[in-house]
Amino acid sequence: MSIKSDRWIRRMAEQGMIEPFAAEQVREVNGQRIVSYGTSSYGYDVRCANEFKIFTNINSTIVDPKAFDPQSFVDIQSDVCLIPPNSFALARTVEFFRIPRSVLTVCLGKSTYARCGVIVNVTPLEPEWEGHVTLEFSNTTPLPAKIYAHEGVAQMLFFESDEICETSYADRGGKYMGQRGVTLPKA
Repeated sequence: MSIKSDRWIRRMAEQGMIEPFAAEQVREVNGQRIVSYGTSSYGYDVRCANEFKIFTNINSTIVDPKAFDPQSFVDIQSDVCLIPPNSFALARTVEFFRIPRSVLTVCLGKSTYARCGVIVNVTPLEPEWEGHVTLEFSNTTPLPAKIYAHEGVAQMLFFESDEICETSYADRGGKYMGQRGVTLPKA
């Protein structure tokens, strides 16, 4: 496997792998500095949409991946999300992905958020998976943390194999295939 360059990413984007697609790093919008998004040297910085699910303990539920209780969170639609201290939120990417059969995609948080104590976790995007990526944000600080919608939050790295995978996510009928919006855990 080899990591892919910005030239490869642009070529794949032309084939519909990332929509919408920013061919360059965007650092300013309408004269305002933002957390950057778009193509980087060996990856693509994704943006966060303005749909958030913030976890709360007001209903005293238990977070259980096999029996997820929707009362565990509150829905917010805003250009800014405040994650309470030592708490957690879900969001989604603005971008919709279609991963080629020979590619595995790994996501890492951006240093701008990491240096504020915000950890971004995303599970790998497997070959032939498609959908909006659900983003998981952990606020590890004792203070509220701010996430900005429509700005960069994480970087996708694309690894291409010399061989096509034997069984893709689509072949297995993966449960998160084609997800749109913020997707909750499925047992």
